[in-house]
Amino acid sequence: MPVDPPTHSVERSLRRAGATLVAGVDEVGRGAWAGPVTVCAAVTGLRKPPAGLTDSKLLTPRRREELAPVLAGWVHAYALGHASPRECDELGMTAALRLAAVRALEGLPERPDAVILDGKHDYLGGPWRVRTVIKGDQSCIAVAAASVIAKVRRDAMMAELAPDHPEYGFADNAGYPSPVHREALERFGPTELHRVSWAFLDDLPQWRHLKVVREPVDAGEQLSLGF
Repeated sequence: MPVDPPTHSVERSLRRAGATLVAGVDEVGRGAWAGPVTVCAAVTGLRKPPAGLTDSKLLTPRRREELAPVLAGWVHAYALGHASPRECDELGMTAALRLAAVRALEGLPERPDAVILDGKHDYLGGPWRVRTVIKGDQSCIAVAAASVIAKVRRDAMMAELAPDHPEYGFADNAGYPSPVHREALERFGPTELHRVSWAFLDDLPQWRHLKVVREPVDAGEQLSLGF
């Protein structure tokens, strides 16, 4: 089913409520077993977006690669923030997302008055003024732009790290679950890039002793190998 193109309607609503600078925020890497979680904050204003802009997950890898540099030159400003695998382990995913998002927002040239956050859960919180939008990466132009920039940058980061760990297929799976990734974990165990508090280690008896137990545990991060 075709998806309607994103609009500025949420941003216009926030502007009518008094915000002058609005940033769209989206993350990538939440469900990965390895690598950072990455957040992009993008400020677009109310200009017409480049053709074909939508949620990064709805674009082919080639189209994302083509669109990302166009977006980088089109937006008024953008910044990226990352939380490392160790920070994900130590803090849990919700706090790691907040850390990465704050790093992104504080990397913008000007502090935004309001933030459009993809999803239904406000993992950012105060003092930021947040509007959550379910499927905001499909419906909001600034969030869609952030989703593409974040996805392309994180994929590139994982591809750059792939030669150090060739068995895991990071250039293709970006640290997400895949048959190659699962097989490498069984044979070789986790690397320094893996989130060793994640539930996939429960499915690996020979490597389970490496798991880091942290309380409380976020339900959304408990992704097993799926055997």
